[in-house]
Amino acid sequence: MKIYLDNSATTPLSDAAKAKLTEAAECYGNPSSLHEAGLAAEKLVSEARKTILSALGARQGELVFTSCGTEATSLALFGTAFAKERRDANRILTTDSEHPSVENALQRLEKYGFEVIRIPTRAGVLDMQRLEASLDKKIFSASFMMVNNETGALYGVGEAFKKIKKKYPAAITHCDAVQGFLKVPFTPERISADLVTLSGHKVHAPKGVGALYISKELIKTKSIVPFLVGGGQEKGMRSGTENVIGISAFGGAVADIYPRLKENFEKMTILGKYAEDKLARLDVRLNLPIGEKAPHIINLTLPSIKSETMLHYLSQKGIYVSSGSACSSHSGKASSSLLAFGLDAHSADCSLRISLSEYNTESDIDALAEALGEGIDTLVRIKR
Repeated sequence: MKIYLDNSATTPLSDAAKAKLTEAAECYGNPSSLHEAGLAAEKLVSEARKTILSALGARQGELVFTSCGTEATSLALFGTAFAKERRDANRILTTDSEHPSVENALQRLEKYGFEVIRIPTRAGVLDMQRLEASLDKKIFSASFMMVNNETGALYGVGEAFKKIKKKYPAAITHCDAVQGFLKVPFTPERISADLVTLSGHKVHAPKGVGALYISKELIKTKSIVPFLVGGGQEKGMRSGTENVIGISAFGGAVADIYPRLKENFEKMTILGKYAEDKLARLDVRLNLPIGEKAPHIINLTLPSIKSETMLHYLSQKGIYVSSGSACSSHSGKASSSLLAFGLDAHSADCSLRISLSEYNTESDIDALAEALGEGIDTLVRIKR
């Protein structure tokens, strides 16, 4: 028995992605070459770009393919920070619980003299009053995640970005939508986002491919510059030969999932509620946001059992969950997201994340609950 419940870390390849991957593997040309083989490769990249833009609901703007979501975010943050000289506006708004790809990039920008203001997200709710109090003429950009990757909290980025844009229309807004794309409905226009980060392996495409949506206005005003420079691929925004196989598979995965977005969201809502009800009967504390949340992520705290210990116990039974963000699992530090949520360091160290996909079933949840209950009894008894 193998039950995979770590879909926020990565997802299994869909059949559609595998089919596109196989097709693209036979297309060996360089997309920048002008001969037939190159044009065939370029066609695959263009098809994937069109598919993903359509699924994103982007009526205007560009999609720049990158090696991953982290690179896409670096392009968004560094690309806008260094696009122009800003003698007055040097302040960036973000949250206190961002993914390391955002937080670590912003820490580097602080070393370059930029000021970063981190808005609290206690109990999974973006503090709108603190946001409004932080708005002044020095704000030039904001970077807010859509869905917290550890708690599933929906941060209301649309409301936040609209408040920022209303007061300072020139402010640049970036949304890390890695955990939101094809999981919760949105469009860049609806949430007033100039930049949106996407990642292929979170939607059943391969690892090693991501994308950044850039609004037409940012391109027109030259408010973003390349992070990687070289041969000028991706219309000059991301140099380096395109990963045709990964990009094509990304497009194939999106083409497969997007028509079922509403159906999958409803399924995840039902399955997520089923999981919450089932897990609530155990000796655990569910860390549920008091506001809106995405249905596919559930975080819980164990009764004084380290998450890593329980993770290994479940893994031996063929059930795969996470102790938090896969991108920060080796840091040795308490999760900043869970601390911002309101947990103390000990509770954060005893917390698990269960993350679902449309491939999971109620029987998967039943097996998890049974194994988790057994694990709590066994590990607590051993401690005594």
